[in-house]
Amino acid sequence: MLKRLLSVLTIVLTMTSFLGVAPVFAQATLYTPYTGLSATPGETIDYTIDVINNESTIQNVTFDLEGLPEGWKHTITANGNAIEQLSVRGNSEEQITLEVTVPLEIEQADYEFNLVATDQNGRSTELPFLVKLAEEGTFETELNVDQPNLQGQTDSSFSYSATLKNRTAEEQNYALTANAPEGWGVQFKNGSDNVTSVTVEPNSEKDITIDVTPPENASADTYEIGISAAGSGTSVETTLEAVITGSYDLKLTTPKGILSADITSGGDRVIDLVVENTGTAPLTNVELSASTPPNWESEFDTSTIPEIAPGESATVKATLTASDEAIAGDYVTTFKASAAETSAEADFRVSVHTSTLWGIIGVLIILGVVAGLYYMIKKYGRR
Repeated sequence: MLKRLLSVLTIVLTMTSFLGVAPVFAQATLYTPYTGLSATPGETIDYTIDVINNESTIQNVTFDLEGLPEGWKHTITANGNAIEQLSVRGNSEEQITLEVTVPLEIEQADYEFNLVATDQNGRSTELPFLVKLAEEGTFETELNVDQPNLQGQTDSSFSYSATLKNRTAEEQNYALTANAPEGWGVQFKNGSDNVTSVTVEPNSEKDITIDVTPPENASADTYEIGISAAGSGTSVETTLEAVITGSYDLKLTTPKGILSADITSGGDRVIDLVVENTGTAPLTNVELSASTPPNWESEFDTSTIPEIAPGESATVKATLTASDEAIAGDYVTTFKASAAETSAEADFRVSVHTSTLWGIIGVLIILGVVAGLYYMIKKYGRR
């Protein structure tokens, strides 16, 4: 019986050799080391796969994916070209690249599919893959602001850094708009360019800067600025906060705005100083000081003003005492009002006049000299 089977097999081999058909003993093998990977929604996974021909003759292989989840996309390339069929020489191998793109809108789960290779003889081999999604995907737009709450004075410019993310499968041209209080200015920037819209590729992001400028008369308060980015079928909104602490400014003058006075040597002069809060925030502990000429003295009826409300003022009496040795002429005293946030100065011109008593004494001396000369001339002039 065994001899008969061997004889039949010999006859078959002889006939196939006579007809020019090679005997079939093996089929193509698929191999890649990383068949199980983790991915995120919208990610594209690249697999490099070896197609191994274990036979001595050429194999023409076609490929297909079985069990690929709905909405997933794939391409098969070799040397950068999309292929429908691959020829592999005998006892050699070729490489193909399988690209699988995970959709954005997808549930968190484990997904399996197979790459099927079929040769010209209809023989198939499979390579199983597993993709584990670590998070749930969405079809939406995200607008994230690094620091949505900023604080500054009225003359400050608020600059917010934001990232616009396109979590959709389509390119989006987002129109950027703002809803700010009256008088406020809002400008969007992409890099150094002012923009009103930005284009973001699918599953990509773009950095934008939002510059917010308050009006000059903005009072101390917390203000909200609504920001929106609207694309095709998707949009997002967020709210920025700008905390105005108010502007700080002081003005130092006199009731009539006159910054000059007269004084006699060694004499005193009382000067009314008006300290006005011209800012929009309260000022506390405003201190008064003076820089006087040498040997002059200054004194205030109050050296510290506890608080001055915005738009309000306080009057302080300053007593200025000239030096006894001051000669006639103009002198400058600088008055200063200082708070922790700001300060103001006023240069006060003081004209010094000599005392009336010294004037009388001077006149008497002059008269005495004249009388003496007259006497001398009258007594000795005839000799």
